[in-house]
Amino acid sequence: MVSHRNVRSLVHEFMEDMSPSERKAARAVLAGYPSSALGTVAELAAVADVSPPTVIRFAARLGYSGWPELQRDVVKGLNDEGSPLSQYPHKTGAAHEDGRDVLTRSRCTFVDMIESTYESLPESEFRAMVQELCDRKKQIMLVGGRFSGFLAEYLAAHLRLLRPGISVVGHDELSRATAVADANRQTVLVVFDYRRYTVWAEHLAQTVQAQGATVCLMTDVWLSPIARTSSVVLPCPVESPSPFDSITAATAVVESLIAAVTEQLGEHGKRRVALAEGILRDA
Repeated sequence: MVSHRNVRSLVHEFMEDMSPSERKAARAVLAGYPSSALGTVAELAAVADVSPPTVIRFAARLGYSGWPELQRDVVKGLNDEGSPLSQYPHKTGAAHEDGRDVLTRSRCTFVDMIESTYESLPESEFRAMVQELCDRKKQIMLVGGRFSGFLAEYLAAHLRLLRPGISVVGHDELSRATAVADANRQTVLVVFDYRRYTVWAEHLAQTVQAQGATVCLMTDVWLSPIARTSSVVLPCPVESPSPFDSITAATAVVESLIAAVTEQLGEHGKRRVALAEGILRDA
């Protein structure tokens, strides 16, 4: 039996030790959390496409004696969390409540968030995404939402300097349709999808995955529904001193991906950067 802990944190902590089928159960829990963890064993097994005994083994992997004990911790965790709807009045009035100005609150929020991001980031998932991004035989497509699209463009700009085969999927129907038409087993789709999840991005991920593409997901700690069809999932907190979700932690992880890809591609990437720099200098 484990003491009361955040179930999501436990899942991330033990993800690397899980069997493939247990990992499917874990992602199904995270993708629909908390409701996914409050149903029956049979219901989760059906959603995750695993057997009921696998769900029981998944709970045991986290240190629980059974599914009911895990559910009790989920309920306790929910009682500890505030409703997102309460954030606007709470955060806009925070300066008056604790006497700190917005710069002080911002510094504390972002420093703590970056620290917690790297403490909880699943290293096995991070390494898996780096491997996908470094495979020069594969075509890498990136897509994001209204705000997270910035992260897709930013990562793509760096990857283009380091390797060929990089494209950004636009938000228009034609861009999405041609992305699906081009997708195959040599395609990797990197999706940035955060709270207020994008329905069309979920459909895009499902469609290209059905054609054999690998889906990698950058999302928040609640997990986009796209997690169900993703081979790699990197969650980040979105805490902010304002009522609006922040991409600060996600940007830090993107910078880490760029650093890891640069290191792994080594001289090949360096030669490509040198060639690109020469062309840009002479233009």
